[in-house]
Amino acid sequence: MQFDQKQLKEDGFTGFRSVATLEINRIPHRQGIFVVLAPSDYEPRYLNRSTAGTFKKKNPSLKPEQLEAEWVHDTEVLYIGKASPGSQGNRGLRRQIQEFIDFGNGKPPGHWDGRLIWQLRGAGKLLIAWKELPSEELNASLAKYHDSFHAQYGKLPYANLVRAR
Repeated sequence: MQFDQKQLKEDGFTGFRSVATLEINRIPHRQGIFVVLAPSDYEPRYLNRSTAGTFKKKNPSLKPEQLEAEWVHDTEVLYIGKASPGSQGNRGLRRQIQEFIDFGNGKPPGHWDGRLIWQLRGAGKLLIAWKELPSEELNASLAKYHDSFHAQYGKLPYANLVRAR
């Protein structure tokens, strides 16, 4: 699988809106998988300090050399995450993506998956796309995307620090 907009669209992903122009009310409430992509002309430049909120009093920032070690060349995909319905059924893509963006704007998160996104200069230009899936398919689907990406690039996407199982 090619990890680019064309292939993701063929695989059922929609949206492809920049973080800066994303209209959160247009994102479905249902659960699914979402991706963060770099525009085709994006060159990574790292901030000294992340814009993300702190998690359990831990600073989300990494040193530039650590960020560079995580960067994956020749792919647009920077992060692949999931949005489950939650224990009370009130979560999903809209809420998960909103919390992800709020985290990048300095609000404290409930978790800090994808935190490396928020140490990239120009994160507002990054694109977000999503694919709705039944909740029973979420974990297997995320693991499949992670496995496929790892098989192709030898590592996970830039901001995925933990492989789904």
